[in-house]
Amino acid sequence: MAKVKTAFFCSNCGYESAKWVGKCPSCGTWNTFVEEVISKPSLKKENGWDDYNEETKSIRTIALHTIKSNEQVRLTTTDAELNRVLGGGIVPGSIVLIAGEPGIGKSTLFLQNGLQLKEKTVLYISGEESEQQIKMRADRLNIQNDNFYLLTETLTQTIFQEIKKLKPHLVIVDSIQTIQSPYIDSSPGSISQIRESAAEFQRFAKETNTPVFLIGHITKDGSIAGPKILEHMVDTVLQFEGDRHYAYRILRTIKNRFGSTSELGIYEMTGAGMRCVNNPSEILMTQKEDRLSGIAIAATIEGMRPLLIEVQALVTQSVYGTPQRTVSGFDLRRLQLLLAVLEKKGGFHFGVKDVFLNIAGGLKVEDPSIDLAVLCALLSSYEDVPLPSQVCFAGEVGLSGEVRAVHRVEQRIAEAEKLGFEKIIVSRYGQKSISKSAHNIEVVPMGRVEEVYQYLF
Repeated sequence: MAKVKTAFFCSNCGYESAKWVGKCPSCGTWNTFVEEVISKPSLKKENGWDDYNEETKSIRTIALHTIKSNEQVRLTTTDAELNRVLGGGIVPGSIVLIAGEPGIGKSTLFLQNGLQLKEKTVLYISGEESEQQIKMRADRLNIQNDNFYLLTETLTQTIFQEIKKLKPHLVIVDSIQTIQSPYIDSSPGSISQIRESAAEFQRFAKETNTPVFLIGHITKDGSIAGPKILEHMVDTVLQFEGDRHYAYRILRTIKNRFGSTSELGIYEMTGAGMRCVNNPSEILMTQKEDRLSGIAIAATIEGMRPLLIEVQALVTQSVYGTPQRTVSGFDLRRLQLLLAVLEKKGGFHFGVKDVFLNIAGGLKVEDPSIDLAVLCALLSSYEDVPLPSQVCFAGEVGLSGEVRAVHRVEQRIAEAEKLGFEKIIVSRYGQKSISKSAHNIEVVPMGRVEEVYQYLF
């Protein structure tokens, strides 16, 4: 009997070591090494996709100037949100990793997209669900497609045999953590298995020019399960997020070799699948009859898309010795910076107040242009005076109390006008890029925080 060969792998970066070490020499993290059984394939053995690919290219060195550049014709899906986050559609030969919480709707979204591509042959590989379970979900979606094929298998050897026969235009793998290569002895989901299985699909995608979607799990701290090298291997990484108690889901681009990494797709989870939300500004602002204090509307930009979002603030007298600072969807340090500006420039005593801040709709916003809306929401709650309902804000606030200009202000103004706002408060210093005659909305330029306070209160 052959001796069992084991090795130690870093669960953060995938570094391999013959013995256990405390600190990873590659990424520098501590206590991340785990032991796994390995079996290196001999040269006589097949190795995944390579065995089934008869037309293997001869390896040769090419001068860069001799390669002809041709524009890749993207595969456009019927899902406008997915097209947006991928940078305009699916690139042939690309490999896309989609990660998200369990039960968030990853399988539903990509089963739906596969069924909607009626002109193309789609292969859906499921390692988690049976044919009957997937058929039940497809019946709920109520989409008929005769070119959609299903394979419930976890062994890469069998998967590539089926792919060779079917020759699909798109492959969806649900999920990469359940796929197993016969040339690695460790269990499915281990670092070496995920790395080897993903490498086999990567070789297949590049050599056949077939796009592959890999659905992945995440760990309890929110990172993608498996080695970090998995994210480096793929062309695009998408994060599917949202609160399962709300109907809305956000598809966010983390990495994209073929487009912008700041794009955002918004979906609504319904009984008949995922519905694209074409006008997210309407769902991110609550429709209220009464005017309430502590609420301001910010004109922000996510990727190429302008959004109007609701910022909610609550300022109360601190009961305990140390005042609380609680935020949801906003950077806590940024809030403390804005409170310091209000203390210094406005004389407001936030040091004895509890401050709670929330971005409505479960969004996480990093755009500094919402500073002015956050500041006005804080002042509104502090004074307990509601802000005018038809006013929105777009401006960054500096440490000296000045309202700084933000980029692509024209798009923000146009979105506010489209949603029926009468006024938008922007920075005085970015007026050169605004053509006032082109808009019916009143653009109010402001230079300092004190001016904004006097104007509103």
